[in-house]
Amino acid sequence: MDTFETKQKPVISRSAIILDWVEQIVYMVIGMALLFTFVCRIVTVSGTSMLPNYAHGDQLLVMCSPISPKQGDVVVLVDVLNEPIIKRVIATEYQTVSFDKDKREVFIDGQPIDENSFGVAEGITELPDTSLKLLEFPQTVPAGCVFVLGDNRPISEDSRYQAVGMVDQRRILGKAVFRLFPPESAGLIQ
Repeated sequence: MDTFETKQKPVISRSAIILDWVEQIVYMVIGMALLFTFVCRIVTVSGTSMLPNYAHGDQLLVMCSPISPKQGDVVVLVDVLNEPIIKRVIATEYQTVSFDKDKREVFIDGQPIDENSFGVAEGITELPDTSLKLLEFPQTVPAGCVFVLGDNRPISEDSRYQAVGMVDQRRILGKAVFRLFPPESAGLIQ
């Protein structure tokens, strides 16, 4: 006579299931902490210096890996002013920056930049009339530095001012790559 053995499913205790879930959650939390510490950060725009492209309260995903900034990149700078600031790279090392007061334009190496490609109106850039100390122009960007401007040029405190000046690339937290909030504006940053 044949005997049949029935295999029973292993009984998994409720505590083992709970421990498995807790373990998975701990791994996810550690992974997210590492991701948002070393790879990317979420930064909230504070102020109006980047209007019309970025408004107060917009949330941006910033890649924290070392970058070689290029003209037009939107970057987050730390240890420049009292709080992190978001600005656009206008010139990189060894480029010469100057301003045409009559045309209200920025020139890089003697050529006007196409500010429309940054979503900024032409003819809005000038040296501010302020009591704060400004840099003298033309200026050549030193090695390892960038020249940055806010998109809302009339009110932006940026590389035109001595308080900011030419920004050491080591002060760049990262490059903004994605707008998370508000939802209707969410998407990749060009």
